[in-house]
Amino acid sequence: MTLAAGTELATAANEHLANISNTLIYSAMAVYTLAFFAYIAEWLFGSRSKVARTAAALTTSGKAGQAPAVTVKAAGGGTAVLERPKVVVRSSAGSRDVPDGPGAHGGDEQGDLYGRIAISLTVLAFLVHLCGVIARAASVQRAPWGNMYEFNITFSTVAVAVYLVLLALKKNVRWLGLFLVTTVLLDLGIAVTVLYTASDQLVPALHSYWLYIHVSTAILCGAVFYVGAAGTLLYLFKDSYETKLESGGTPGRFATSFLERLPASSSLDKFAYRLNAAVFPLWTFTIIAGAIWAESAWGRYWGWDPKETWAFITWVAYAGYLHARATAGWKGRKAAYLALIAFGCWLFNYYGVNIFVSGKHSYAGV
Repeated sequence: MTLAAGTELATAANEHLANISNTLIYSAMAVYTLAFFAYIAEWLFGSRSKVARTAAALTTSGKAGQAPAVTVKAAGGGTAVLERPKVVVRSSAGSRDVPDGPGAHGGDEQGDLYGRIAISLTVLAFLVHLCGVIARAASVQRAPWGNMYEFNITFSTVAVAVYLVLLALKKNVRWLGLFLVTTVLLDLGIAVTVLYTASDQLVPALHSYWLYIHVSTAILCGAVFYVGAAGTLLYLFKDSYETKLESGGTPGRFATSFLERLPASSSLDKFAYRLNAAVFPLWTFTIIAGAIWAESAWGRYWGWDPKETWAFITWVAYAGYLHARATAGWKGRKAAYLALIAFGCWLFNYYGVNIFVSGKHSYAGV
């Protein structure tokens, strides 16, 4: 076999693997869609559960924040009116004494069944998704992180993996499933329609073992930051709900049905904080690894390239959030806003800088 024939055969094999990767990614999207509908069913059946009806009853009539009175029969045939105890949502400012909600299924057996089906479909979709990423790597014979398309499909894989690992560790995160699958479908939809790039080799600057170190940690950090941001956003909604109950307000029926099933705001706040705090040292290492790689590729550790600058801005934002958590006046909602701003910086560093700003990191196009 001649060298040209061997090269042509290798090229055909790589194209075949790329086609397999594309097929697997589309297949994963189809299974994620089924999981999406199963999660929807879990929430819908949960909305009619006893927990939701009880929550609505406790906030509908009588004095706001006070459950309705109950009429009972007294001895001798008379009646007596008893006031139910007030619905307490805070024991003191900044603390909660409400238990975590039961989850999306709301205690409904059929809702729980759909939730377990959704988890099974999510696992199946993840496995197909992962195989698609591996096939993409095989088609280019390198780590599949050379452009935005490859980063997207890998990032969403890792995000789902983080969710499944938390479930395997018996963490109360099943409520995250619907939000996760929705964003993963959006991410993959953007990847295959807008960001798709045919399989190709890397530019010389990327041929380094630092690609495996720097980019892999960046992907893992982004996935964990995403899960933390989802928890932070839901914390803000749940905190507003609890505050409204405490101040005597009456939340809407939909808000009551939805938010009563989530963990308590204090649990959501703690969940987001622990994730962000745990991954922050790894983000610090990611920036340091990038600087070392930059010195190897371009002869300088730091050049204030747009990508480098926004990576540092993201680091400062998360450092500010973690510092705010340790400052009495900035705990709670103020710190949560900082966390969302920090995640917004991470998103802009990836999408905004790659698409709208040119620099040394623009070698991969989209």
